[in-house]
Amino acid sequence: MHVETPPLLTNKILAHYDANARVLPWRSPPGAPLTDPYRVWMSEVMLQQTTVAAVKAYFERFTTRWPDVRALAAADDADVMAEWAGLGYYARARNLLACARMVANEHGGLFPDSEEGLRRLPGIGPYTAAAIAAIAFGRRAVVVDGNVERVITRLYAIETPLPAAKPEIGVLMDALTPDVRAGDFAQAMMDLGATVCTPRNPACILCPVAEACKGRTEAERYPVKRAKPVKPERAGVAWWIERDGAVLLVRRPDKGLLGGMRALPGCDWRGTGVAPASETVVRSLGQVTHVFTHFRLTLDVARRTSGPDIEAMTEAMWWPIDRLHEAGLPTVFAKAAKLAMSRRDA
Repeated sequence: MHVETPPLLTNKILAHYDANARVLPWRSPPGAPLTDPYRVWMSEVMLQQTTVAAVKAYFERFTTRWPDVRALAAADDADVMAEWAGLGYYARARNLLACARMVANEHGGLFPDSEEGLRRLPGIGPYTAAAIAAIAFGRRAVVVDGNVERVITRLYAIETPLPAAKPEIGVLMDALTPDVRAGDFAQAMMDLGATVCTPRNPACILCPVAEACKGRTEAERYPVKRAKPVKPERAGVAWWIERDGAVLLVRRPDKGLLGGMRALPGCDWRGTGVAPASETVVRSLGQVTHVFTHFRLTLDVARRTSGPDIEAMTEAMWWPIDRLHEAGLPTVFAKAAKLAMSRRDA
């Protein structure tokens, strides 16, 4: 096999990026002036554990409604959480607001330009700090996401399973990262993993470093991963309580899963916190399931009539059913509401 030194590999990857870079709403073209840190930060937070295809529309809506960090810092929490609905991992939205407010109030509306400074902000970890520093500020930073992990583990045929292989991947990516155009290189590696070195059926014939790839002949073996444990099961109930063309919604506690989001009332998914005894179950409407990061949830959806004390015991609001799409329900409750509305006349 032909062996190439890191500078040669780096130059080939950059040349491929210059000719084939994806056009994304948060990205400047190769070699163009640096991208606005606000847009880089926003996109990187949204892209955490979420696909580019899913993020594009959310990014456009957020940056149109809140075009800079000061505008976002001044936004109402409920508006931001509602706009985020469906994107998942809702702690990111809470951190987004906390970070925007810190930048606006403590940094004069300007993001720190170093990895160290960026990591002091809420919701910004090592990867996001490196990405912002490199892409928005032109700093030399080693940026490793899931796409980069896949490219590196295949290029060097790393047999150590993830996540134990992360330090080794970081060292190898460090050796490839140039002092100049580090941001472009980071994005070049991301694009290579997303469009060529894909998880299944990689297009090795199009890869600029295929001849040097030690894992090419069995690329889909990499990255090696430990077997995933079976997700635990949880169950709960969601109540559909309707009155005069409106449905009862509650606001979930700020802390915890789906914190601060509007939702259907019900239990805490461990069988406690159910609706008051003064209500009467009218009909069971069926079940919906949803898979979270750490567990799989099954919700029984049941229709109830409202007792006189329901509004006093919850942060309740009556939301017009014909405008329920504007409530920003998280996906699991959107599923429950869709089921309930499909069976309103049953």
